[in-house]
Amino acid sequence: MFDFRPADDCPKPEAYRQLHEAADALTAGEPDGVANMANIAALLWDFLPDVNWTGFYRMVEGELVLGPFMGRPACIRIPLGKGVCGVAATDAATQLVKDVHAFPGHIACDSVTNSELVVPVLRDGDVVAVIDLDSPSKARFDEEDRAGIERLAEIISDRI
Repeated sequence: MFDFRPADDCPKPEAYRQLHEAADALTAGEPDGVANMANIAALLWDFLPDVNWTGFYRMVEGELVLGPFMGRPACIRIPLGKGVCGVAATDAATQLVKDVHAFPGHIACDSVTNSELVVPVLRDGDVVAVIDLDSPSKARFDEEDRAGIERLAEIISDRI
């Protein structure tokens, strides 16, 4: 049985260190990318407070397709360049959005979401997926979150 959840009072840098260790331990040597994404989505759900969705969109034939996640049902397909996820995938760049309602072309899969962090997962310079984090709170995500999730994307890039 795995119990990777950090303590409630764990400082954010330490929580991300523990998240990275847990993600590495769970995915090392496992060749099934879907299984690895599922475990990472669950880790994110447990490690990050104040989120209502944690998961992946996979790049499939030129569009983003829903992958493993934790949270309410979500949009299944997202065109490149559309919404926060589509922009992150098109630009191969992290999108840290403090207020999704102010983001041009935001796709509202869950009406309670107010902020979002989307990090592309790159393999050999190509986007293979994005990690999508949603929160019901405005400005939930910050630069520490960006750095922590970008590091996570690096760890798992050849495992999904």
